[in-house]
Amino acid sequence: MRSLKIMSMFGGLVLAAGALLTAHPAAAEGPNGPTPPAEFTSDWHDPVTAAPPVDTPGTRSCEVTLAAAQFRDFTPYQGSYTPPKECGTRWNKVVLRLEGKVKGRQYDRLGHLSVGGVEILRTSTPQPSPDGIAWSVEKDVTRYRDTLSRPGAVEMLIGNVVNETYTGVIDVRVTLTFHTAQGRVKPAAGTPDRVVPLTGSTLTTPRNTERVLAEVYATGSGGGCEEYWYLSVPDAAPYSCRATDGPHREVRVSVDGRLAGIAAPFPTVWTGGWSNPFLWYVTPAPRALDVQPIVYDLTPFAALLNDGKAHRVEVAVAGVPADLAGWSTPTNVLLWQDEGSEVVTGGLDRHEESTPVNSSVYTAGSPHRVDTEASHRLTVAGHLNTSHGRVDTTVSRTVTGDSVHRWGPDENPDAFTARWTDRESVTSGRTVTRTDRTYTMDGETTIGAGDRLRTVLTLGDRADTTVVRDGRRLSWSRLDDTYTGDATYTTGVPRDQRHAVGTTTERYRLYGSAGCYDRSLTTVQGTLTEDLRRC
Repeated sequence: MRSLKIMSMFGGLVLAAGALLTAHPAAAEGPNGPTPPAEFTSDWHDPVTAAPPVDTPGTRSCEVTLAAAQFRDFTPYQGSYTPPKECGTRWNKVVLRLEGKVKGRQYDRLGHLSVGGVEILRTSTPQPSPDGIAWSVEKDVTRYRDTLSRPGAVEMLIGNVVNETYTGVIDVRVTLTFHTAQGRVKPAAGTPDRVVPLTGSTLTTPRNTERVLAEVYATGSGGGCEEYWYLSVPDAAPYSCRATDGPHREVRVSVDGRLAGIAAPFPTVWTGGWSNPFLWYVTPAPRALDVQPIVYDLTPFAALLNDGKAHRVEVAVAGVPADLAGWSTPTNVLLWQDEGSEVVTGGLDRHEESTPVNSSVYTAGSPHRVDTEASHRLTVAGHLNTSHGRVDTTVSRTVTGDSVHRWGPDENPDAFTARWTDRESVTSGRTVTRTDRTYTMDGETTIGAGDRLRTVLTLGDRADTTVVRDGRRLSWSRLDDTYTGDATYTTGVPRDQRHAVGTTTERYRLYGSAGCYDRSLTTVQGTLTEDLRRC
């Protein structure tokens, strides 16, 4: 299956998102709801996900248009932003909304949006029907209060190629809605005092910084094998995508050359992925249109950063062969300051790292097989002497990856099963926050009689978070976003002769001390046949 990559090719360098919202049905209504066609037609339901919309407080709001553009090539949209005067700066929620439309034929594309040099949105696009689709994406951007409180330059790019074959012009409009705080409510409670984009590899922080987070929008993309990095195999294996150390990837942050944070990247499947766009036309894979940043707590390094000097803060993706590109890692640094101190002192007290394990073993045969096991652990601790006393912070994080990749002659069939974990514990003073993340993938693509390509795939995005203070649980949440799909079409023929069929289901469950959200979506041949809410 060498000519049919299991991940889509974006077709060039392209560079951002929250819940994907409502859409219209493309099928006639029967007595029991929408009646799906026998196969995909030239139109289907607009893209929709089961993820929840952004909660808003219901207070007075103001809207600003941030960008409006049609993307035909790699020319970025450039504009300017000014905060809305009528809403002041006492915001307790800011919601970004992207509305897009496209028709004809087009690949999936990646996009980014920045304000004042701070990336606030990263997304990919759904693939259009001949008759056209419309979609919208929401994202809570309240944490960028510092950036949005002053004027700044706006840049947006959804890199695209439009010609006689790929006709889809991507038309988007992005707005910000500011919801005002009322009474004595602190505006944008819990948001950082400053947001600093990491330009180059140096960072200078205010000398009274008492908390430091870094968020990295890490995406493997750009039209090469790193779009589907998890399928890479060691050099000795006969497969179209090779990497010296196999498929394991780890996103690392270092401060002055010392490892400061580790994380497992999310195995995103874009909307042309696994050689089968019919899986994603209506329901994209988890996070495909909501590229969430990886967040690192770098507070143990705050005392070192507070000396008023520039420090090297660098982001790297371990496992990528030295001669390959394909990863983008724009980074923002979020800073909280101690209002009662001009300088916050302290120290880095502990730095323990396990020896990284990465074993990727190729076994020749029928099928060929690669077994990969990887793990890495990092614990960092430091203290700060703040105006409200000494605060000790310990951050421990362990990442693992286990996968089995099997394929036959000409990569047909091509099967992959994997499980990645990212377990983190942050102790700050008397409060402990534990987050256990698990990402799963289990699928196979085959080409059978009549050049019929079939993909069966299950994806999982799960996270358990608990906050404990003095041994008493303050809050907890559990996320389980599961996607399953099965789609078949005829390869090597014009679009109207593919005779494609496919079913997909996504169930998004989020429950805990803050409440419950549970929604399921089912599609058949591009028709949304079920939209079930259980909470």
